[in-house]
Amino acid sequence: MEYAEEDFLMISGIRHFLFCRRRWALVHLEQLWAENYHTILGEIMHENAHDPYLAEKRNDTIVIRALPVSSKRLGLSGECDVVEFQKSPDGIRLHGHRGTYSIYPVEYKKGGPKVEKEDVMQLIAQSLCLEEMFSARVSEGALFYGSTRRRERIPITDELRMEAENVIAEMHQYFSRGYTPKVKTHKRCRGCSLIDLCMPELERASSVNKFIHDKLQEDDVP
Repeated sequence: MEYAEEDFLMISGIRHFLFCRRRWALVHLEQLWAENYHTILGEIMHENAHDPYLAEKRNDTIVIRALPVSSKRLGLSGECDVVEFQKSPDGIRLHGHRGTYSIYPVEYKKGGPKVEKEDVMQLIAQSLCLEEMFSARVSEGALFYGSTRRRERIPITDELRMEAENVIAEMHQYFSRGYTPKVKTHKRCRGCSLIDLCMPELERASSVNKFIHDKLQEDDVP
């Protein structure tokens, strides 16, 4: 099966989806967005990664920034912050360059490494797109975190590939149904840029109202 381009989902949406499925739906289905300190800082880091004046060739490595990628099989499109093509005997040929090169995606993130997998899943999705585009296997990538100023190497395993494909399939199910999940409060809500649009406090208010209503109904029973 191949998806039509109008049904492609954004690779960057994977982070939203795993952070909170309701947040993803508000942004990607209902087209709502709001900025806070975290989103602005993230945008600055991505602008630096995509700055054409920072492009360079280091010895046997060719660096390409803001590389558009897509996958018809997965129905995804987006941009890789940085893709390094590293000279390798087992790699692919690049037009205008001698030798063969392996593919090494690098995704830039603010903050530090996380316990949750949303950053890893986004990197895996980019790798799957690169594999389809170049007909080559991506064995490893990296996440660069702004707080540590260091790379975290991520092996692209078959287990992570399967996990990412399952997440992407679930996203397509939500998208095709136009489904926005109901509010579920979480400690992450406080740092979410959409808190004023999502209004998670309504879940608690609704529960309180239901409790009061039920108690009044009980009191009315003779």
